[in-house]
Amino acid sequence: METLEKKGKGSALLPFLLFIVIYLGAGLYFQAQGVEMAFYQFPSVTAMFIALLLAFCQGKGTIDQKFTVFAKGAANENVLTMLMIYILAGAFSTVASAMGGVDATVNLGLSVIPVHFLAAGVFVISAFMGTATGTSMGTISAIVPIAVGVAEKGGLSLPLFLGACVGGAMFGDNLSMISDTTIAATRTQGCQLRDKFRVNFLIALPAAIITIIVLLVVGRPETVTEMGNLSFNVIKVIPYLAVLVLALIGMNVFLVLTIGIFAAGIIGLALGDLDIPLFAQSIWNGFTGMNEVFFLSLFCGGMSEMIAHNGGITWLIEKLGRMMKGNKSAQVGVAALVSLADCATANNTVAIIVSGPMAKNMSRIHKVDPRRTASLLDVFSCVLQGMIPWGAQLLTAASLTTIYGVTMNPIDILPYMWYCWILAAVGILSIFIPFADGICRKDPWNWEYDVAESGVAAKKASLELERQESAQTPI
Repeated sequence: METLEKKGKGSALLPFLLFIVIYLGAGLYFQAQGVEMAFYQFPSVTAMFIALLLAFCQGKGTIDQKFTVFAKGAANENVLTMLMIYILAGAFSTVASAMGGVDATVNLGLSVIPVHFLAAGVFVISAFMGTATGTSMGTISAIVPIAVGVAEKGGLSLPLFLGACVGGAMFGDNLSMISDTTIAATRTQGCQLRDKFRVNFLIALPAAIITIIVLLVVGRPETVTEMGNLSFNVIKVIPYLAVLVLALIGMNVFLVLTIGIFAAGIIGLALGDLDIPLFAQSIWNGFTGMNEVFFLSLFCGGMSEMIAHNGGITWLIEKLGRMMKGNKSAQVGVAALVSLADCATANNTVAIIVSGPMAKNMSRIHKVDPRRTASLLDVFSCVLQGMIPWGAQLLTAASLTTIYGVTMNPIDILPYMWYCWILAAVGILSIFIPFADGICRKDPWNWEYDVAESGVAAKKASLELERQESAQTPI
């Protein structure tokens, strides 16, 4: 709430814009020059560091005071959660690969599923897991290693498979009843989880069906690579099955990945594929293999807090608020607001929390059903989160490929993020052709009750503030 009370200042967004100019500009320049691995010539972490230096040059206060703001963002619970998932996912993937788990799982999959259906299959599996667990990061961490192996051995497009995996994970992140984004969207708009799900489902499902059809067509290889020997040891598949099953039953993602690491290690030790030093080294190599995404997320979290502290997010909210003139434009404004907030924060949950109060206010003014507003917040925050190259999802997917000797850049995956592109189109279409608003028409929102409840909540907050101030007044 502190962010919303600050005076808006557009110049606070300059560090974010500088990062985009350096990161994308350098990549496009080197690509035009015909340089191989163009987007790796100027590291994204270095671009973010330069942008961070600009953020430290802005605003009032000493360097120590500004560093306090940076540290608050870098040490945010959501950022630290992502960082831990990164290193645990890297360790699990490295250990499982070292003991032969990837090859065994890939060979099993290729033996069961026809090559023509593999891309669509990866999307469906990721969508199912993401919906059941509510975490796109956990889904990507578990599925990407398998997708990389399948694509490599099947002679299929690796960016296409990664796009299918991340797209399915974002489907789950958007729709899951236990996802942070769902909870944040419904809480900020004051509606029920089940009601938001009904509206959201009618947007996400058509997008998912279209995506599956596209993947069945586009993902069909022109020539099928000879698979050769597809022998596998079922025991080596157990760590992946354990991670999938434990995640699906709702176990904490940290515990799931830790169990996966030691399950892979124990099996590798028992079968002679690992020894104690190699097991320990594999864990460490997994940690260090995620250093780029780790530092980028750390810097981005701190810089986002500085941008918000200097009024950048408030400026976005104020500008978009002036453009909302009616019901339809308000819905477009909400979609644009949360999208821009996500670009600036690189965290869809934070983007919803930051833009939620403004969206709620606009829904009251222009009579947009809060169940509809909650759905728009969740849909478009997940669309952008799955598409920004500096977002955790694409960064993690690209980083996990390096463990298997493959160099991939988030930019390479972006054109294959079919689900996010299609979800954006369906979401915009639903604003002008309200095919997803059945529950809103059948059970219209009680605006008088909503305003009354808001007034009661505000009064309670005011009384509580007065009580705290009186309690702090010296006698």
